[in-house]
Amino acid sequence: MQDLSFQHYLLGLFAVANNIPAIPLYLKLIDGLTVKDQHKLCFVATIASFITMVVSMVTGMGVLSFFDISVDAFRIAGGLLLLGTGFSMMDAVKKSIDAAEEMTLSKKISTAIVPIAIPLTTGAGTMSTIILFSQDIQHFHFIGLKLFLAIITMTLIIYFSFRYAPKLVGLLGQTGMDVLTKIFGLITLAIGVQFILSGIAGAFPKLAM
Repeated sequence: MQDLSFQHYLLGLFAVANNIPAIPLYLKLIDGLTVKDQHKLCFVATIASFITMVVSMVTGMGVLSFFDISVDAFRIAGGLLLLGTGFSMMDAVKKSIDAAEEMTLSKKISTAIVPIAIPLTTGAGTMSTIILFSQDIQHFHFIGLKLFLAIITMTLIIYFSFRYAPKLVGLLGQTGMDVLTKIFGLITLAIGVQFILSGIAGAFPKLAM
């Protein structure tokens, strides 16, 4: 694996771990809550996303080794998964929670973790991306440092996106949010295609000649 820059990791995570698809759901969830409780839900959703990303970075390659899955096979599988995520984002399907205003705070906190943090913000596509990014950490520790810094930065972006979601939606409007989601969807599709091409080239080197 080539030495990738911090910006490369961050942009890759920004495409697959952005919480734009989760914002409409999140806004409905915080409707009617006090500012303090809104901040609590924002914190819970953000921390859940952060833990998901860090666990993927630390344990991902170990899981592949345990199941004897090659990196090239996982690249192809991860790429296919990202294609599905990208197409889903391109559709810009609006999700909702039925009777969210009738939920207890504990139920809303649970919903902030699943499905808002996982999988709408950091789903299987995000986990696959991070695992593939982290494949050479055991040999080049600086890769782990840059990837971890990218995860920290992405976590801050997720936090502020949730924290100021009402203002963001007010600024962009629903049309702007849909356009933004589709742009990220297109980037996610491109990353997925690149993963698939890299996996095929690694598994069948003669095809890359």
